Amino acid sequence: MVADALDEKPFQLKFVRAAQMLLFANATCDPPLGQITVIPPEQNIVKFTVLLESSKSFPKQGWEAVLWHDGHDKRQWAELALEENHYDAHPLSLNSAQLPRVYRRYFSGHVPRPRTGEPIHFTLKFRTSSSDTWRWVREHCNAQDGTISFQPQNMPKGLKDYLQNYSSAFSVTSVESQAPHTQLWSLNAPVKAAEGKASGQADISLGTPREYSRWFSLVRIWSPWLGPRHGQGSFSPSEDSILVSFLRSDGLHLVLLAVSGVDEVLTVFKPDDNGNVTAHSRNDNAEQGQSRVIVAVGRTCSSAIAAALYHARNIVIGNERFSLEEKQAMEDALDKDVKAEWMENWYDGLTYCTWNALGQDLTEEKVLDALNTLKDNDIKVTNLIIDDNWQSLDNHGESQFQRGWTDFDANKQGFPKGLKHTAAKIRDDHPNIQHIAVWHALFGYWGGVSPTGNIAKNYKTRLVRKSDKLVGGTITVVDDEDVQRMYNDFYDFLLDSGIDSVKTDAQFFLDLLDDADDRRRFMKTYQDAWTIASLNHFSIKAISCMSQIPQILFYTQLPLNKPLLLVRNSDDFFPEIPTSHPYHVFTNAYTSLLTSHLNVLPDWDMFQTSHPYSSYHAAARCLSGGPICITDSPGHHNLPLIRAMTAQAPQFDGSAKTVILRPGTVGKTVEQNVYTSYHEARLLRLGTFHGAFGTGTSFLGLFNVSECPLKELVRLSAFPGVREEGEYIVRGYSTGEITAPMQLRDEMPVVDLALETKGWEILAAYPLESVTAASQDQKVAVLGLLGKMTGAAALASSPGIEREERTGRLKVGVEIKALGVLGVYISTLPALSVADNVMVVIQERGVPPETVGVSKTSDKVLEIDVETAWREMGLRTGWANTVNVVVYVD
Repeated sequence: MVADALDEKPFQLKFVRAAQMLLFANATCDPPLGQITVIPPEQNIVKFTVLLESSKSFPKQGWEAVLWHDGHDKRQWAELALEENHYDAHPLSLNSAQLPRVYRRYFSGHVPRPRTGEPIHFTLKFRTSSSDTWRWVREHCNAQDGTISFQPQNMPKGLKDYLQNYSSAFSVTSVESQAPHTQLWSLNAPVKAAEGKASGQADISLGTPREYSRWFSLVRIWSPWLGPRHGQGSFSPSEDSILVSFLRSDGLHLVLLAVSGVDEVLTVFKPDDNGNVTAHSRNDNAEQGQSRVIVAVGRTCSSAIAAALYHARNIVIGNERFSLEEKQAMEDALDKDVKAEWMENWYDGLTYCTWNALGQDLTEEKVLDALNTLKDNDIKVTNLIIDDNWQSLDNHGESQFQRGWTDFDANKQGFPKGLKHTAAKIRDDHPNIQHIAVWHALFGYWGGVSPTGNIAKNYKTRLVRKSDKLVGGTITVVDDEDVQRMYNDFYDFLLDSGIDSVKTDAQFFLDLLDDADDRRRFMKTYQDAWTIASLNHFSIKAISCMSQIPQILFYTQLPLNKPLLLVRNSDDFFPEIPTSHPYHVFTNAYTSLLTSHLNVLPDWDMFQTSHPYSSYHAAARCLSGGPICITDSPGHHNLPLIRAMTAQAPQFDGSAKTVILRPGTVGKTVEQNVYTSYHEARLLRLGTFHGAFGTGTSFLGLFNVSECPLKELVRLSAFPGVREEGEYIVRGYSTGEITAPMQLRDEMPVVDLALETKGWEILAAYPLESVTAASQDQKVAVLGLLGKMTGAAALASSPGIEREERTGRLKVGVEIKALGVLGVYISTLPALSVADNVMVVIQERGVPPETVGVSKTSDKVLEIDVETAWREMGLRTGWANTVNVVVYVD
């Protein structure tokens, strides 16, 4: 028998062949195989880390790992033997069910920047010992070669260095960029005028981007929605694109942006048969228009996208048609309805929507029953959306696209006493619900306005044609000269009925109008009328839905002349389609690369908390930076999950409000993953940040969108907003485990992470503050509320960490906006006694001793049960509705 066995038991195998051990081994590499990693110009060495895992069912062996690459002076493939790391600072292993049953060995090595600056390619091989045969990873797990691209010190200056053979029809202007480390050009070309109902058309070649290896684009997957497409080699999306980014072999990013919504011109990108990018423009104006394209180059994709959109904003400024009175209304709304307490907005509350929960067969009774069920389960939502099918419509029994809007008030079958009665009943029975919104389509309903209803009798209407196969045909709509009056009257009625917010859907119908003169007549008129009416009546409490048509993106959502608008960021949550859920999160993460630069707050749509993918969606919503809306069927609720997304915020009057913990920035795909497609076996990485730069918390969500288990190494550089000189700890949400202090320049990744299908994890990187207090060097970080997916977002301001001059003790001051268990990392805590060395006060009063203790998952984390202490002490907030906690450590 063989010794060195699992759990100190002898192996039963008398003979073990190397091939057997290799078969059950696993290799994980960073930089990753099968991907392109970009090295900035100031970095001269590439650090490689390889994790080899082998089964403890076999004897322990002296494994070897070798990096093969072509980064040598003669560009020939040769090997680099990787050295095994024996020191203790290995990455934190999370979610690895195999952890107790595998040997884990880390190997590392360095490859210098090639003198030529050309990309290098690499792969791995490994073996059990020096006497055994090598195993290549491409044979072992079908892993393709990795690529390292090295950015040049100086970026090429001319547009022809990036695009070749673009049409001379374009006039090219070099433009000063507002984003650092970027270059910018504006390209314009004429588009002939529309004639009658027919638009003017132009197809103008932008040529072929030079020396690129991968591309990413945001395409119009359907008229109302954007979605990501990826490719290697020739640019070949099957749908029209509005934004394309090309990763060049020198690691620079070339971004093309098609600008629409100016002078009635729509522009998109299409590929031709030769791999060229073509700008296709449609002009609805009776005069000649301009095809507008912005070209940006940057060291990061994000900076190039930012540069392009900043310039696009300058182009569309002045294209609005608002009167002075209307402009003043928008300025007044900028400061309206924003509370004094931690700048709280309506979307900071938990929202409930009736759509998936109750369906289209909507009645007052169903709504009230659903709310009563929420109340019985102690789920206190702040906002309610009464979705589709509350309105008065014609053509009962027909499809939604054949039904037209007849009256302002609710339909008598489902709401016999009217909308006002329903809203009053809701507010009386559920005082926690502060805002009630109703759904309606931009044209009234899916089938427009009923030609025989009261709305058609009171407002001038027009018969128009729509072109889409699904929703096409002729419909009646309120004409342009009466649409502002109609919206004002309708919203006056809603306010009088107790409704203080709206969800306005089907806005893409503007783009489906078949005739150029109708699009010219209605496109901006309807956008302006809805914008002004919603701001005047509801301030910021409006949701724009199915509105990702280019004309709305640029004309309404890009300018900064109005308050932040809540906008749906993707197609719907489809609870009955299992394959839709990973793709839903993936799509939102990539679409936010664009929408994060608009004057909007992206809404990733509602979801259900009792669902196979419920926690997956919940984690994504918490990281999105946008609202959280649930649509649970009555009685089907995951209460622990809801508690992980929300917290109770104490109010000045002694009550409590359910709030979400929303990070301060919009979540989006991190830079390293922009060109990674949905079908590659890679984790989706979703990054966001909360707090001030240098003292805030960086969040990194990792989601397995593939159909197989995945394992990856995560470096500190993957977290957005980390500083070169900063020192950080990283905490995993699922286990509460914490890494050793790390810096960007450290050799090793911070975490190795294994995720099953449907798996996800949230990592949070906290900056450490070093303080010499109580005669000790201490490293401190405030973790926020533990047990919450984005608990650091509960911090209302940067924590104060200092040494008290008078006493010499450590003082940590924290202001939080909600209750829960507050975590504070203190490096010296294991050597201290909580009873003897720690004192905690809330609102200047000492807390009960039993509410303070050491975390069971990390002996360096002090846990303070603020919620229990608050309740037992009978505390109240001040005017700001925040809670002040101070920790003293002797």
